[in-house]
Amino acid sequence: MGYKHLKFPENSVFLVTGAAGFIGSNLCEAILNMGYKVKALDDLSTGKQKNVDMFIDNPNYTFIKGDIKDLDTCMKACEGVDYVLNQAAWGSVPRSIEMPLFYCKNNIEGTLNMMEAARQNGVKKFVYASSSSVYGDEPNLPKYEGREGNLLSPYALTKRCDEEWGKLYTKLYGLDTYGMRYFNVFGRRQDPDGAYAAVIPKFIKMLLKGETPTINGDGKQSRDFTYIENVIEANLKACLASHEAAGKAYNIAFGGREYLIDIYYGLTDALGLKLEPNFGPDRAGDIKHSNADISKAKELLGYDPEWSFEKGIKEAIEWYKENLS
Repeated sequence: MGYKHLKFPENSVFLVTGAAGFIGSNLCEAILNMGYKVKALDDLSTGKQKNVDMFIDNPNYTFIKGDIKDLDTCMKACEGVDYVLNQAAWGSVPRSIEMPLFYCKNNIEGTLNMMEAARQNGVKKFVYASSSSVYGDEPNLPKYEGREGNLLSPYALTKRCDEEWGKLYTKLYGLDTYGMRYFNVFGRRQDPDGAYAAVIPKFIKMLLKGETPTINGDGKQSRDFTYIENVIEANLKACLASHEAAGKAYNIAFGGREYLIDIYYGLTDALGLKLEPNFGPDRAGDIKHSNADISKAKELLGYDPEWSFEKGIKEAIEWYKENLS
């Protein structure tokens, strides 16, 4: 359960890419709290300077402003590093539909640069962000690794390519890679602003301001919302996983299933509001239902998530109340 008890060799160095983003900054915080060194890489294109500033006085934290699309930057960042947690990517299915060429360059070539730099620098473990979007139009629930459908967006394609590169780097070069197929991660520091904001922080922020959110579609779409603490656990346990578990991708979720309309009313209840939502058109490239089978991660990584949606959403609401006011 959890990750705070995990032990790494003394003076271990972790490189977190996308370190100024939501997941990256939470990984930095967890690793620093465990007493290890963090090198943080981000180009601040979507990450936030404040997610760097909060650690900058910690002697175990080093920030590198740089872009994973530049191989030299990746090579320098990987010097002296034991573990790479590669979170750097542009998210958002709809934005990827508008910008396919950029997504290819950033999410595929950038990740490949990082794998190559990790290989050349003798990194022990390379853990990288994939996504549940790789399941595409596969209709069966729960989602099992190895049973994927047709991809529905450039974003999903970039993540699928990353997984294939990860497999090859393990097979051909002996670099232990582990793909994290995240399912709708939420929690502290997830950005509520902008056209491509994730649904939970966006809803919370609007409701706190007394505004009425719009639900895409009928609200009956379901997701396996995964609290950030579970994601930290998965990344760190992957760093301790066996070589036999490498070259694979893993569902990282809680294994629950929440309907969007229920989440909306759960949030209004928690905030003491009586406010009906607006309904808009379905979003292009979206899948209707998503729910993960997490038995592979449990078996091969020792992943044992302890944060249910209900437990996580309480913490998230409190965090946004304190930090959005």
